[in-house]
Amino acid sequence: MTDEHPAQELGRIDREMLVEASPEIVYEVITSPEHLREWWPDGAALEPVVGARGILTFGEAGAPDAVHAPITVVEADPPRRFVFSWVEDEVGGAARSLLVTFHLEQVDGGTLVRFSETGFREKGWEAAVLEEAYADHVRGWDHFLPRLMAHAETVGARR
Repeated sequence: MTDEHPAQELGRIDREMLVEASPEIVYEVITSPEHLREWWPDGAALEPVVGARGILTFGEAGAPDAVHAPITVVEADPPRRFVFSWVEDEVGGAARSLLVTFHLEQVDGGTLVRFSETGFREKGWEAAVLEEAYADHVRGWDHFLPRLMAHAETVGARR
């Protein structure tokens, strides 16, 4: 275990950022497949309505090493909040998944985005698997969230 992420912290990733675009534009960028593909997955099929199931594809869709991640929309409250679950699997006969939340708040200069991903400890993974999955998601979000910010600002500047 690393000092950077003690065990009690391996359950949640939180980030906050100011995006120089309206909440409406940021919401569109985090919910529409054409925008998602610009900053996060290589492919996306998703309807941003509660209960909708979609697929995020990482890698070339037909390639043997492509990862297809099912997601389920848990909450859709445009332009304030978007929540989805993903990385679902069975643990002891119960489905367990990670929960991603985007909370958008209009502020001077744009939109304050509060991002979180939770559910790591609830997955029931062994400690080493938990630590690696958590670290992998931290690295991933630290890479992709700045891309979301840049893409939303580009879209906002065009409108």
